[in-house]
Amino acid sequence: MKFLDQAKVFLKSGDGGGGCVSFHREKFIEFGGPNGGDGGRGGDIILEAVGGLNTLIDYRYQQHFKAERGHHGEGRDRHGANGSSITLKLPVGTQVLDEDGETLIADLVEEGQRIVLLRGGDGGRGNAQFKTSTNQAPRRADPGWPGQECWVWLRLKLIADAGLIGLPNAGKSTFLAATSAARPRIADYPFTTLTPQLGVAAVDQREFVIADIPGLIEGAHEGKGIGDRFLGHIERCGVLLHLIDATVEEPEEVVAAYKAVRNELKAYGHGLAKKREIVGLNKIDALIPEIVEEQVAALKKVTRSPVVALSGASGEGVREALRAVLKAVDKDRARSRPVQQQGDAEAAGAVAPTEPEGPWRP
Repeated sequence: MKFLDQAKVFLKSGDGGGGCVSFHREKFIEFGGPNGGDGGRGGDIILEAVGGLNTLIDYRYQQHFKAERGHHGEGRDRHGANGSSITLKLPVGTQVLDEDGETLIADLVEEGQRIVLLRGGDGGRGNAQFKTSTNQAPRRADPGWPGQECWVWLRLKLIADAGLIGLPNAGKSTFLAATSAARPRIADYPFTTLTPQLGVAAVDQREFVIADIPGLIEGAHEGKGIGDRFLGHIERCGVLLHLIDATVEEPEEVVAAYKAVRNELKAYGHGLAKKREIVGLNKIDALIPEIVEEQVAALKKVTRSPVVALSGASGEGVREALRAVLKAVDKDRARSRPVQQQGDAEAAGAVAPTEPEGPWRP
């Protein structure tokens, strides 16, 4: 199945059905009076987050969704049936944005979450509703209220515990294939990975989800390369595993590669540069230990994040890297849990005191 992380769709809720003008006509019953029924309500447009989906490909070929309009009222006080609603099933992590592509309308982050995006129009009143003591035979009926319509952007941001970042050919796909059941495409040329990949890594009888995005290059935040489009997929990750290719001539090149990606994260914004980070010096199986030590020492001078030497191809240091990532994931979960508990307390009318949080230290 082709991966698609954004789509533009047109949505329209159903119009309300019109009211009916009718009068009771029966033998031997004089002045039967009005008996026109009300129109039915139009269908709603509902969004629902469901599990088992990780792409918006269903909305690539069908882009218009219109709910059924309410049925018109009829005589003998028969009200029109309500129109059928339409439920759009979306992957967990989908954001709904206004037509401008910036205004956030809804964020579906939990499986089973449902929102009514557009409500159907109300049905019009039949003439039976207008009968009064001074107007025994009203000939008035209201038309149904129109539904709502709009164009929206659907943008998918994958939900994972950790995200893989780095320059092209840093070994991200090899690492993902070595630590999970995912089978990404692996080759010796840049930008082999064209779409994000998800994998479930296991270490010490525990599991967590890793997201691999295409490689970043200098100027990615300005649209160069393809990684800038997919940076949104790691916005929800609590931890970033930054892989660096160790097969370079000088230690300064390793530092330059690290700084290049960090600069792109800062330029992109959205809090990516503030996330917990584990630095992985990859492909050490092609180097002698002395050079690996020099490169690790050079990286430790420019970052306070933990630095792990590893090789996704040979498996050396992979378990240590996974343990470091899992430790950071646990810290991130513990950090976000009090925020969620505070939100529950505020919803119940009690606000728990919080202390100001300082900068993170590994």
